[in-house]
Amino acid sequence: MHYQHIMLATDGSEASSRAEKECVAFAKSIGAKVTAIHVISHFHLHYRPWAAPKSVHDKIEQEHEEEAKAMAQKMLSELRARVKAEGVSCDVLVVVGDHAYEEIIDNAEKCKCDLIMMASHGRRGLDALLLGSETMKVLTHTKIPVLVVR
Repeated sequence: MHYQHIMLATDGSEASSRAEKECVAFAKSIGAKVTAIHVISHFHLHYRPWAAPKSVHDKIEQEHEEEAKAMAQKMLSELRARVKAEGVSCDVLVVVGDHAYEEIIDNAEKCKCDLIMMASHGRRGLDALLLGSETMKVLTHTKIPVLVVR
């Protein structure tokens, strides 16, 4: 199979950085395009309704999301510059959703990607368990081939 469009899932971790390098080298060798995606989880405050007005909580949640989006856009624009410097076409997507694996799969389908590349694990500790489970969920819920980078 000749892959033409690779979805690269990234979270900015060291493992994601290794996956990025592998993805760029692979894409360059076969002449494929890359779309990098970063998924931001919705920020949900747990609060007692009588503690503060709902509007205050909504404002905090919205500000958190906007700040996370801005940081993700910066990270992905730097990634895009690195990928393009290697002569590989690259688009970037920042999406917000409660389930990263669903966003990765849905956007890979929308973009007509024929391969998904991602790290086996991202951050350390509890976050590593979560990202590891996201990788497993992508593997088990998509029909698109997945290349997992260790």
